[in-house]
Amino acid sequence: MQTDIDPRSLIGRKAYDRNGARLGVVDEVYLDDATGEPDWAAVRTGLFSRDVLVPLEPSELVGEELRVPFEKALVKSAPDYGVGRHLSPEQEMELYRHYGIDVMGAEPPSAPDRDFGTLAGNPRTAGSEAAGPGAPAPEPPRPEAAPGPETPRSDHI
Repeated sequence: MQTDIDPRSLIGRKAYDRNGARLGVVDEVYLDDATGEPDWAAVRTGLFSRDVLVPLEPSELVGEELRVPFEKALVKSAPDYGVGRHLSPEQEMELYRHYGIDVMGAEPPSAPDRDFGTLAGNPRTAGSEAAGPGAPAPEPPRPEAAPGPETPRSDHI
């Protein structure tokens, strides 16, 4: 997915599966804790349905639409972790497995989750911007971290 777009601009876009079937509307966008890049989109699948998380990579923007390269049935059967909460590394790995996305065989770390705050949220929720006062400060880097592949972890916006 394009990395130069504002994650907030994804909210409200219609999402479609690989065959052009409508999935729903993007409700929230989750950022990777390590890079700050958009990682997952929560798609509201219907008026009385739940939000499902879809990976933004390898999804793509086509015009004003988010095209998700998976079948609608697979998307609708994704694990339900609720929306508006930080994804744990284990939950994120479960989502990658569900979509058949290889993440270089990385195991989830045993370190506690870090929440870098919400940049933008559900457009129906007032006051969801956290770029101003009261936004949590990022944790300082841990010098004793062991080298190796970083397991992706996400936060939502």
